[in-house]
Amino acid sequence: MIAGSAELRDRAGTAALAPDPPAAARVVVLGIGNTLLTDEALGIQAVERFAAMYRVPDHVQLIDGGTSAMELLDVVADCELLIVVDALLANSTPGSVVRLAADAVPVFFRTKLSPHQVGLSDLLASLEFAGQSPRTTVILGIEPADMRLGLELTPIVEAHMPELVGMIAAELRGAGIDLAAGSTRM
Repeated sequence: MIAGSAELRDRAGTAALAPDPPAAARVVVLGIGNTLLTDEALGIQAVERFAAMYRVPDHVQLIDGGTSAMELLDVVADCELLIVVDALLANSTPGSVVRLAADAVPVFFRTKLSPHQVGLSDLLASLEFAGQSPRTTVILGIEPADMRLGLELTPIVEAHMPELVGMIAAELRGAGIDLAAGSTRM
């Protein structure tokens, strides 16, 4: 018997292999940012906080993308759902929580909203060129108040981090993913 396949018998008793059940679609939650630049770290911190609160199924990957971009091609390629979490420069009040999805994602790349936009734009363009784009991309973030050298988030951004973490959970639940209390290793 082939590993991962179930043996079935037809009416004549001849063995036949049943196909493996479909694997759950791969989901990537990608926190990006620079942990040395105050609010610039909010994407990574949000995903870390989410990971400390929830256990996710094996098909969901929680990734600290740092300031990487093209290095993440293999991680993001062909995923069903990509949730990017980052500081977003949306010309709104510092601390404003932002969600971009569907038609708003391509528009995101026409205006510089994230310090990592060039890298993220290149990553998504490369995946599209290769025919390996995520089926759905959602970008979540907070308008930063300060991105100077510093290891702590500003108070206004810190105050909105629970909402951002809750938005990550809501996106996953909205995609039919069960979350359990606990923690997930990143």
